[in-house]
Amino acid sequence: MDQAPGSPQEPQNAHGLPGCYRHPGRETGISCTRCDRPICTECMVDASVGFQCPECVRTGSGTGHRPNASRPRTIAGGTVAADPHLVTKILIGINLAVFLAVLALGDQLLGRLTLIAGAFDRDLGELVGVAAEGEWYRLVTSMFLHEAVWHIFFNMLLLWWLGGPLEQALGRVRYLALYLISGLAGGALTYLIAAPNQGSLGASGAIYGLLGATVVLMRRMRYDLRPILVLLAINLVMTFWWEGIAWQAHIGGLIAGAVIAYGMVHAPQGKRRNVVQFASCALVVLLVAVMLVIRTVSLT
Repeated sequence: MDQAPGSPQEPQNAHGLPGCYRHPGRETGISCTRCDRPICTECMVDASVGFQCPECVRTGSGTGHRPNASRPRTIAGGTVAADPHLVTKILIGINLAVFLAVLALGDQLLGRLTLIAGAFDRDLGELVGVAAEGEWYRLVTSMFLHEAVWHIFFNMLLLWWLGGPLEQALGRVRYLALYLISGLAGGALTYLIAAPNQGSLGASGAIYGLLGATVVLMRRMRYDLRPILVLLAINLVMTFWWEGIAWQAHIGGLIAGAVIAYGMVHAPQGKRRNVVQFASCALVVLLVAVMLVIRTVSLT
């Protein structure tokens, strides 16, 4: 965020994230809505809109107030929302709705929505798949598709555990981009490597993207990494030990999530932040497109 003329100098730490103006050693992504100076969680005071610093609350006026300093920002520059878990709740709701539709309609719906390169579907009696019929929508629909109760239970549990804190830290738009692009990356790697007739479904690619992003965020905030690394290790062991799991989706999502999150939380403040964040997402999308083209050309 650019410094307005005449406003107080914001302390910066070695990583570029501003420090609280009252406690310079404390990193923060929140600013006073009146004077726009960075404030930590100890200093921020609830206001009708966002948070204010103790000085502005005491004096009733801001120091160097900026018209555009209307809302506090997250560590990635997103707007702090009243409900920081809204997008996560919506994603869980979509997954549950699709799961109920599968229970009601059965294999025919699964056959239409599952990610597959190209194969003959006995239930439908025709050739199906991305490469076979250009059914690109399967890259998206398969991200919200679950067949077994245990599958959707564990995926939604991880989505709630990991998604809420990430949505709060990144902001809604950045968080949603992280989720969807990670899921696409997982599907693209599966499409590239797996056998043409191997079906793949589930939110696991996106969930592993959240895992990778959580590691990056916790390291950025200098939190203890051991809990999340243990969780990641357990999931990776299950990925390669449990039969019937599309490991390609897990690895693809994990790498994509880590790359996108790194670009989001390490982007420099100011005008370049959005550019760097967009570029990190665009880079992953470009790699996804390359994988899709390579596989499609090889099968057609």
